[in-house]
Amino acid sequence: MLTDIAFAAYGDESDPGPMPIPLTAPIEGYPNPGNGDRHVLVLDTATCFLYEMDNSHPLASSWTADSAAVWDLLANEQRPWTWTSADAAGLPIFPASCATTKLLAGAIHHAIRFTVQTSRAGFTPPASHLASSSTSANNLPMGAKLRLKNSFDVSGYSAANRVILNAMKKYGLIMADNGSNLFISGAPDDRWDNNDLHVLGKVKASDFEVVQIGPVYTNNTAPTGANPQIVSFGASGTNVSVGTSVTLSWQVNGAAYVIVSPGAGALRGTSVSVFPTATTTYTLYATNAFAASCLPLPSRFTRPG
Repeated sequence: MLTDIAFAAYGDESDPGPMPIPLTAPIEGYPNPGNGDRHVLVLDTATCFLYEMDNSHPLASSWTADSAAVWDLLANEQRPWTWTSADAAGLPIFPASCATTKLLAGAIHHAIRFTVQTSRAGFTPPASHLASSSTSANNLPMGAKLRLKNSFDVSGYSAANRVILNAMKKYGLIMADNGSNLFISGAPDDRWDNNDLHVLGKVKASDFEVVQIGPVYTNNTAPTGANPQIVSFGASGTNVSVGTSVTLSWQVNGAAYVIVSPGAGALRGTSVSVFPTATTTYTLYATNAFAASCLPLPSRFTRPG
């Protein structure tokens, strides 16, 4: 079921709804999310689209959020330069988080998301967004990569913590947001042993090395390029009975993905069938690493006589 989203802060840097995010979806900090980042992450395993929101609050039939991002997991997607995501760096949260299933499997095969208290006013790929006014070279930019030194002795740690530490040696850490220094993220799971995880607090910043950083962009120096081009967007009919399907079709150049709103959401391909129940204006959104383009399609639907 697709749910509408109203944006409170970064609507101009967000993908529009609706999104398949149920109103019962767990909010970060569940069951008492409080006033934290209140992230909501939903993976649609049928379509391989990932949906992420922050500062998320469910209403009677919709969500409010500061921002929302759609991630096409079948493509090498990047947020448009200078755009945020549910994370300050403009990165996806879910793929860089630890999960107990990976620990039980004995290995984590990706970089791990981490936070610092103070970042630099800059970002390095694959990050696309900054969240600081500091120009100090002593602070890391968003997207910076660290790696646990190969000489670090992991033998005194539990099996679960060794999995995390060995991933830090091989794949490293990627800076994703402002927060507590060197905090990493994990998927909610009752199988976590929080007392054991806190032993990782013994690892110091000096135990890491910085992987070469560059280039570092600011909002004024970020790469520029052509917007996606919506060549056409049309419907198979303009006046149809309520409950009858209508096919929307489009041709788009230079887009990483498209969204049809309302009622269809994130899509691959060049067409979709919708079932309008009232007069509706469908809008096609196309996004790439430089910007988003949109084109509304006024479509009139009539009730049967």
